[in-house]
Amino acid sequence: MDPLPNGNNVAAAAAPPSSSSSSSSKLTESLKLEHQLLRVPFEHYKKTIRANHRLVEKEVSAVISALSHSADHDDAIHHLNSLVSRLQGLKRKLEDGSRAERLQAQRCRARLDHLESADGDNISEWNNTRLKRILVDYMLRMSYYDTATKLAESSNIQDLVDIDIFYEAKKVIDALHNKEVAPALAWCADNKSRLKKFKSKFEFQLRLQEFIELVRNENNVQAVIYARKYLAPWAATYMKEFQKVFATLAFTSNTGCEIYKVLFEPKQWDYLMDQFKQEFCRLYGMTLEPLLNIYLQAGLSALKTPFCYEDDCTKEDPLSQESFRKLAMPLPFSKQHHSKLVCYITKELMDTENPPLVLPNGYVYSTKALEEMATNNNGKITCPRTGLVCNYTEVTKAFIS
Repeated sequence: MDPLPNGNNVAAAAAPPSSSSSSSSKLTESLKLEHQLLRVPFEHYKKTIRANHRLVEKEVSAVISALSHSADHDDAIHHLNSLVSRLQGLKRKLEDGSRAERLQAQRCRARLDHLESADGDNISEWNNTRLKRILVDYMLRMSYYDTATKLAESSNIQDLVDIDIFYEAKKVIDALHNKEVAPALAWCADNKSRLKKFKSKFEFQLRLQEFIELVRNENNVQAVIYARKYLAPWAATYMKEFQKVFATLAFTSNTGCEIYKVLFEPKQWDYLMDQFKQEFCRLYGMTLEPLLNIYLQAGLSALKTPFCYEDDCTKEDPLSQESFRKLAMPLPFSKQHHSKLVCYITKELMDTENPPLVLPNGYVYSTKALEEMATNNNGKITCPRTGLVCNYTEVTKAFIS
């Protein structure tokens, strides 16, 4: 029988599994953040299936209804030829729909394979790919479509990002930017059942804006006809908004009454664009905030302290930059169980090995920094924040409890 290894060898042999277990645990926690990666293509896949199903039901119902009509011989032949053409058109549409379904299924499979490929051996490469995905997501949300597309193509991650879905949203956003609601209304019609399930009022808000534009152009008669056709069905649910907008018939677009003046302001179109983005993200299961912001806020939440917002905050602190401060504004301050003193001069930790020293003016610096300064200046020390000059012998040691 082989002799048992000594204790040191046992510890050495046990170390790799422990490290591997820790790495595996971190990876598992990381994968929990990938909800959107799978949810978006799955929702798109379901939407494509529903659209194909509705198309088949509509066309088949129309064909069956047409077959029930009686006609003479010549008309029947013409009618049958028309039905054959219609069915051939349906076949082409179904082939296109089938290709779209296969594409979405392929995208879901690619993302599952991507998640399954994550392990301790290639975690660095996998994290690099995730970073590129997050950057593409941010660019698409910020309307940098061309840059996002080029990054996805150069990194070969087209199946891992949602460029086509954001291009779908771009058409609606561009139209709203140009004060056109037709594409947005078409989008609402395509997703009517889902929006109804969410109790969305986006379509109603679009209809209100069209009514306002008719009033703005002094087409009051047309506005009343429009309200009867498109706004009346919503009146029972949104009576207060309906009454407020309908009252604009008694005012002009340059009214001084603040309650109605705001309805004619251009910022209403900006509000519609923001509302569309929220409904769009909710429809596909996306986060309302870009993933990049969410990950940055997770890190900033551990760094945010009251000192970060003071004028003498060190430049090494990310929160010394205005963009990061704005991003961290809604976050709570980090809870520090144990305070850490960092030297203003050397940026090193002040502890028992490098204790803090107090100048006569009350400012505190590390022993290492003040000793080096005294050595280079004949025993003199200059406070970098107030300019006070004193001898090294005048400083006192501070004790950390």
